[in-house]
Amino acid sequence: MTAASAAGRAGTSVHPAPSGFDIRQALPLPAFWLLAVLLLAGLVRIGTLLWAAFVEHPVATSVAVGLFALYAVPFWICVRALDFFEREPPVLLAAAFAWGGLVATSAAIPGSGALQNLLAKLYSTEFTATWGAAVAGPTVEEVVKTLGVVAIVLVARAQVNSVLDGVVYGALVGLGFQVVEDVIYAVNAVVIAGGDDEVTPVVATFFVRGFLAGLWSHTLFGALAGAGIGYAVVRRDRSRAARTAMAGLALAGAWACHFLWNSPLLADGPGAGGFGLLLVLLAKGVPSLALILLVVRVARHREADYYTAQLAALGDPRIATPGELRALGLGHLRADARRHAYQRAGRPASGAVRRLQHAQARLAVELSRAAAAVPGAAPPYPDRRSEAGTDLDRWHDEVLTRRDHLRGLGHPEAVAPGPTQGPGRRIGAAVGLAVLVLAVAWVALSILGAA
Repeated sequence: MTAASAAGRAGTSVHPAPSGFDIRQALPLPAFWLLAVLLLAGLVRIGTLLWAAFVEHPVATSVAVGLFALYAVPFWICVRALDFFEREPPVLLAAAFAWGGLVATSAAIPGSGALQNLLAKLYSTEFTATWGAAVAGPTVEEVVKTLGVVAIVLVARAQVNSVLDGVVYGALVGLGFQVVEDVIYAVNAVVIAGGDDEVTPVVATFFVRGFLAGLWSHTLFGALAGAGIGYAVVRRDRSRAARTAMAGLALAGAWACHFLWNSPLLADGPGAGGFGLLLVLLAKGVPSLALILLVVRVARHREADYYTAQLAALGDPRIATPGELRALGLGHLRADARRHAYQRAGRPASGAVRRLQHAQARLAVELSRAAAAVPGAAPPYPDRRSEAGTDLDRWHDEVLTRRDHLRGLGHPEAVAPGPTQGPGRRIGAAVGLAVLVLAVAWVALSILGAA
C-alpha cells in the first residue's frame, strides 16, 4: 500500500492530537468540574464501603484489594500498549480508570438493584431471579461506563483523535469498574461465608471473577462501547446522525456481550463437571472476545496507516525503510524485528531496535502535528519554528542517532526476514491461552472447595 492510499484510508478516522494535556486549559469547562465532583462523590461512596469492610474484616479486605490491584496491572499494560504511536496523557487515563472504579460502581450498585426490583414488579420474581442480572447489569452498567468516555471527550475532546483512543479510554473505564466491583464481591463473599476474617472466600472470588470471568468482562465491554464514542468524535466526514447511530450500535454491542455473559443460557452445560463448565464459558466468552478483538484490530490498523504514511512521505530510508514502515504498523512485526535483532546481535541490538521504533513512532506523531499546523506544506516542514517544530527536529535527530547506533551493532534495518506468525495462529494462541487460564482457575477452585 502506498503512502497516499494509506493516508487516504486512515485520514478521516485519525486526526493529529495536541502535544500533552494541560489541566489548566480544562479549568474553565463546566464538564471538568462536573467530572471532579462526581469523582469525589464516588470516592466518598466507595471509600466508605471499603473502610467499613476493613474495620470488620481487615485481613480479608486487604488481601482482596491487593490481589485485584495486582490483577489490574497486566490489563493496564496491555491496554496502554494498544496505542503504540500516540499515547494518551496519564492524567486522562487515570481519570477514565477512576470513573469506572468510583463513579460507575457507585451508580451501578443501587441502579441495578432498582431495575431488578422494577422487573420483579412488571413481570415476576421468578423471571427476575433467572434473567434479572442479564437485563439489569448490562442496562445500567454499560450506560454509566460509557458516560465516563463521554466525560473524557467533554473535558479533552482534542485528545480523542482516533477510534483507538476511544477503545483505550473505554477499556480503562471498564477495568476500573471490574477491579472495584470484584473487590466488593470478594468482601461480600467473606460475609456470606460466615463473617470470619478469612481469605479463602477472597481467593475463590479472585479465581471466579478474575480468571473465569475476567477474560471477557468489563474491560472488553468498555472497549467496544468506547470505540463507538471514538468513532462519533473523529469521523467528522460522516453526518451527526450516522456517528450517533454508530455510537449507539457499539453500546448495543457491549450490552449484548454483557447480556450473553450474564444470561442463564447454557446454564445446565454440555455435560457435567469442570469440562462442561469450561465449554460453557468458552461458548459465551469467545464470540464476544473475537468481536472486540476485530474492532481493535481495525482501529489499530487505521491509526498505523495514518502515522506510517507520515514517515513514508519523507521518502528517506534513513528515517524508515519500506520494510520498517510495514513492521512499524503491526505489533507482531515489531516484536519479530526485536527478536531477530536479539538472535543476530544479542540484547543490545534488540534494545536498539526497540528504541528506533519508539523514535520513529514519535517522529510520525510530530510530523502529523506539523502538517496540521502548516496546511498545504510538504514534509519535512522547514518553516516550522514553534515548540512543535523543536520536538519535530528533536525526534528527527533521535531517529538518525538510533539508526547509527543500530548500524554500529552490525544490524542496519529493524525488520525480521521470512514468514511471520499470521493472524490465524495468533488468534489460536489467544484461545489456547484462554483455555489454559480457565483450566487453571477451575483446578484452583476445586482445590479450594475441597479444603
